[in-house]
Amino acid sequence: MLKAIDPLLNPDLLYVLASMGHGDTIAIVDSNFPIHSVAQETVYGHPLRLDGVSAPRAARAVLSVLPLDTFIPTAAFRMEVVGEPEKWTDVQHEFQKEVFDAEGPAFKLGGIERFAFYEAAKKSFAVLQTGEGRLYGCFLLTKGVIPPKS
Repeated sequence: MLKAIDPLLNPDLLYVLASMGHGDTIAIVDSNFPIHSVAQETVYGHPLRLDGVSAPRAARAVLSVLPLDTFIPTAAFRMEVVGEPEKWTDVQHEFQKEVFDAEGPAFKLGGIERFAFYEAAKKSFAVLQTGEGRLYGCFLLTKGVIPPKS
């Protein structure tokens, strides 16, 4: 047991988050995502899972220890709705709220087309599949740095 660590952060997920460096990306995806075919192409090479957990709740756990990148224009992305790229689903609004709560209102989710998302996920450090059953519950987070204390 560890103190002050969200209980959803299992040993494998903690290892991945700690191993990621500045600029590395983690994909947090829904239960429909092709996890095995995509995860084998990531740096980690294996799928991570949080079954029975929504994507926004997984984001809260991950963002409790993972800083977002402040050196790039957009450090968090959502998969766009096919044919309606400007449309936001409920799960995307909820995920955005978790990002705001953890990092502040400067961190707005960018949009990325579905097939471009798959390619970006393959290039990520790891893919975390949640139990999210709502469509378009797929996101990318880019790790930032923790500045030294003054």
